[in-house]
Amino acid sequence: MTTADSNGGASPLDVEIGALQGGPANLKQYAGQTVLIVNVASKCGLTPQYAGLERLHEQYAGQGFTVLGVPCNQFMGQEPGTSEEIAEFCSATYGVTFPMTEKVEVNGEGRHPLYERLTGFADAGGHSGDIRWNFEKFLVGRDGSVVARFSPQTEPDAAELVAAVEAQLAG
Repeated sequence: MTTADSNGGASPLDVEIGALQGGPANLKQYAGQTVLIVNVASKCGLTPQYAGLERLHEQYAGQGFTVLGVPCNQFMGQEPGTSEEIAEFCSATYGVTFPMTEKVEVNGEGRHPLYERLTGFADAGGHSGDIRWNFEKFLVGRDGSVVARFSPQTEPDAAELVAAVEAQLAG
């Protein structure tokens, strides 16, 4: 069963993508949950957001929520590492326990199908289309549809992001 998003396409959770440590990430396992999908990078000025993303993940995981990190090296080469290096950095530096996918492209001709399904959704300011920078965030509701998009500068503990997560968990 596939679920439709607000743009009439299939859910981003229906996309096949690899896990950071190899094998499939199996996004369908998150069906019925609320998921915050974030393109991440280890050498960015916004990299400290990993700590806030981990806190958010830990706070709401028991209620059917997860953060999903998607490494990307398209923004000034700020995620140059191998899968093993990315995993080690995230774990050792920020204590990341949330799932991570393989490194993918989020813009351009090589854009991963996951981002094909995400980028049509506009944020509160009306921006849709290409990912602007590392740490752009998409909230996927329990029904598999994209329900919110947040700019890279929106911190994981920002009131509007937390309220959106809580609204999905309550619904």
